[in-house]
Amino acid sequence: MRSRHRWLRFPIAGLQRPGRVRSSEPGSGRARPGASPAGEPRWLVPFVLACLFFLCALPLISLAKAGFAGVINGNSIAVLTEPATYAAIRNTLVTATGGMLISLVIGALFAFAVALTDVRGKLFLSFAFMLPMMIPPQVTALAWVEMTGPASPLLKTLGIAPPLGSPQPLYSLFGISLLLGVQHAPLVFLALKAGLAASPRDGVEAARLSGASPFRVFLDIVAPLAAPGLIAGAAIAFVSGVGNFGIPAILGIPAGISVLPTLIYTRLASFGTGTFGEIALLSSLIAVIAAAGLILQQRALAGRDYRIIGLSGASAAFSLGRFRVAVELALSAILFLVLVAPLAALIASSLVPAYGVPLNLQTVSLRAYEEILFRQTMTLSAFGNSLFLASTAALGLLVVAVPAAYLMNRRKGALSSTIGILIEIPYALPGIVLAVAFILTFAAPLPILKVSLYGTIWIILIAYFSSFLAVSLKPVMSAFLQMDPSLEEAARLSGAGFFRRMRDVILPLVAPAAGASIILVFLIAANELTVSALLWSAGTQTLGVAIFNLDDSGSSDLASALSVLVVIMVMVLMAALEALANYLPEGVLPWRN
Repeated sequence: MRSRHRWLRFPIAGLQRPGRVRSSEPGSGRARPGASPAGEPRWLVPFVLACLFFLCALPLISLAKAGFAGVINGNSIAVLTEPATYAAIRNTLVTATGGMLISLVIGALFAFAVALTDVRGKLFLSFAFMLPMMIPPQVTALAWVEMTGPASPLLKTLGIAPPLGSPQPLYSLFGISLLLGVQHAPLVFLALKAGLAASPRDGVEAARLSGASPFRVFLDIVAPLAAPGLIAGAAIAFVSGVGNFGIPAILGIPAGISVLPTLIYTRLASFGTGTFGEIALLSSLIAVIAAAGLILQQRALAGRDYRIIGLSGASAAFSLGRFRVAVELALSAILFLVLVAPLAALIASSLVPAYGVPLNLQTVSLRAYEEILFRQTMTLSAFGNSLFLASTAALGLLVVAVPAAYLMNRRKGALSSTIGILIEIPYALPGIVLAVAFILTFAAPLPILKVSLYGTIWIILIAYFSSFLAVSLKPVMSAFLQMDPSLEEAARLSGAGFFRRMRDVILPLVAPAAGASIILVFLIAANELTVSALLWSAGTQTLGVAIFNLDDSGSSDLASALSVLVVIMVMVLMAALEALANYLPEGVLPWRN
């Protein structure tokens, strides 16, 4: 019978007789020239390791060398003793810790409600709660600024704006902490939800039947199982807060509040003697603080080993009964405050002719959108640059992600661990540190080509490759883990070479995950600011940089209009991912249970 699947049709000439198989593996026939013992071409491992060294290891080596040189020669060591540095360190710790606590409260509340209770609309709640994380942080900050303060168009329209001359409450350490908490609460939600969904529902039911109150069950069973997720979420939120640039830049710079990322930005803007050494040392401080947070996480998790026995995920562990409507209203109210109201204020600000003008039938105008889409050269250039960078990174990363996932899936042990570590380090580092590393690596002309990438769009693209490789790898790796290896093995025993197996067997099976990888990377890269904020130059502005520059120059209506367009793009891409959900491996879409 003829197979309906093109990727299952292979010649059978390789099957000579029972017990004798033509194979490329040593010991099972003649070895094919250029093939490794596992049946891969000999160039595959060097290719993957060379790409990872260039994208991941080399920039970090350059950063370490510059920081060490600054300490040895003494030209840059003085930056560590300046009062501005001490203030930036203090502000970084205060805002990152405050944001972490707010993230824990909001993220844990949603995780417990979605994973353990019988609230309705769980998919919608998860999808909506993930939106703040997908929206660029500078857009989040701008939306909240437009929602609060005496000049808010939304508050003026509603007639509840504070008196003119009142301070903007978000231009403070508390404001930065609050928005960091809102931005990173989905990270806590993700870290906690997976563990809660696997909690033993039969054990909970047995405790309830034994007479234990819901509070006692939560305290004795659920809370201990949730502790590792809470600790991991807290660490991720803290590290993300340490490296966040968009929110402290929008809220802190107008108030004269510096954190380490914005201090690095201002140092680079006022370029002088020893600047590279200074920003290398400041970046090292960020890396040290982030590493300290991760070490505290490991210490807190040490000795915690909860083995789950029993059925999990069968049904909600807690029935809310008559309180269900109240909990659903509370969750909806939180979503309104952290998502709907700021976006409404952003839209209102984009429809008025000037900042502080109330929105009504007489003042409503689409001038800002016309200016952004048809007249502003900078924003049109930013659109083109971001679309080019995001699409090129999303597609190009598959060239590295697919072979890397293939090797990690087939070769367990040291090689797989090395590949995983090299890919994860740039993603774990704050974006500002990665940007500094690429500046130090490519500031000088390339050795043979004698061409400098610094100040061109190509250095941003390479930095995106490094920063988002882990994002591209995850969906593809999930597809490889769920793929039956016997399909490729049958093709190999039938005489199919590596490229034939890749084309006819592997790629068709991982194609849905690769599609999700492309959309995820495009979604993140198109809105990125932290990396490009230090790498852009005239003509290479990205959308994130354009929004920041428009707001910084006082064009709040244009910045709001551009931000609204970015939010629409984010929602469309997330909806496209949701439409592909049935064709994707489990765990690819973070908002799905």
